[in-house]
Amino acid sequence: MARSLGISEGTIRRRLAKLLKDRVIRVVAVAEPERLGYHTSAFIGLQVDPARVEAVATDLAALSEAGHVAITTGSYDIFVGVNLASTAALAAFLHHKIGTVEGVRRTETFIGLEILKRAPGPGTPLG
Repeated sequence: MARSLGISEGTIRRRLAKLLKDRVIRVVAVAEPERLGYHTSAFIGLQVDPARVEAVATDLAALSEAGHVAITTGSYDIFVGVNLASTAALAAFLHHKIGTVEGVRRTETFIGLEILKRAPGPGTPLG
């Protein structure tokens, strides 16, 4: 990298260290869920009792299956992103986990048929 930019390796190391220290960037690994046995990716939109939105989001964020939880605007109050082993595992998650959270009024599930991009950072809910 230093050679291609025409600067010293020390400069690169210092700049990288500062960006990490200032929390401008972070170094992450991006797993390929399919290679780990997770063949069903889905986004779940939830409509929630208005007084329970934050509590429901907190409860959902505590679930190991939930890779992404966001309080949102629009038709849904919360979106949850999951990667699960199968559609049967998704059904169990919906019925036995999300379905038991107090305050959830309605859900709509969007199953990913083909993932074209998966990367961490802005614009990547499952990153």
